[in-house]
Amino acid sequence: MTAETWPLLSAALITGLLGSAHCLGMCGGISGLFAVNAAVSSLKRQVPKAIAYNAGRILTYAILGAGVALIGRTMVDSIPKLAAPVRLASGILIILVGLQVAFNWRILEPIENAGAKLWKKVAPAAKGLVPVESSVQALGLGLIWGLLPCGLVYSVLLIAATTTDPVVGALVMLAFGLGTMPAMIATGLSASKLAQFLSGKRLGAGLLIVLIGIATIAMPVMKLSGSQGHSGHGGHSMPDNREDPG
Repeated sequence: MTAETWPLLSAALITGLLGSAHCLGMCGGISGLFAVNAAVSSLKRQVPKAIAYNAGRILTYAILGAGVALIGRTMVDSIPKLAAPVRLASGILIILVGLQVAFNWRILEPIENAGAKLWKKVAPAAKGLVPVESSVQALGLGLIWGLLPCGLVYSVLLIAATTTDPVVGALVMLAFGLGTMPAMIATGLSASKLAQFLSGKRLGAGLLIVLIGIATIAMPVMKLSGSQGHSGHGGHSMPDNREDPG
């Protein structure tokens, strides 16, 4: 991984961790899974299902991340001039995600609405796995639930697309998914308290993500200006070398 990859992973992880209050408020996440297992009183039996559910959800995120990054690479390979703008787009998208986390803006609501059409087609398959009786069913439910339309997920997916590297794209979504796990595994009253805590940290987290976005933009800009500086220096040295023999 290059130095430019770490800001992307950091932004994705922080977005998942502090932005997951949005996930709790929007779809209830793992709380919905436990709701259909209300008859199961043993925490030891619930935790494996929670882990399996989240593993499935995060695996779907990673697959989507690799897929959109592959599309991004195909576009850049077809039009090489897109490479520099795409790198800058990563930073801009991170800044937008940070603003979304900080101020709860619905920047990608149109895309989220489009994804709702896909969800209507796959939702019946999720219903077939409820109630969840085993970890295998929980894994399957998580794999499907990873397709639930969510502006926050789509925001990070766009960042993954700008990596133009399927492996890095998958890692970005993996980092985001791991960030969401603490909030999504919490249930009942603890989930409510956790959501309140995370909501109180949204502004600081969002501004931190914005700073990461600015740093992400600065990296390619500095590299580009540095390469131009070296090129300029080389241009001045060539006339000197040509004058020596004369």
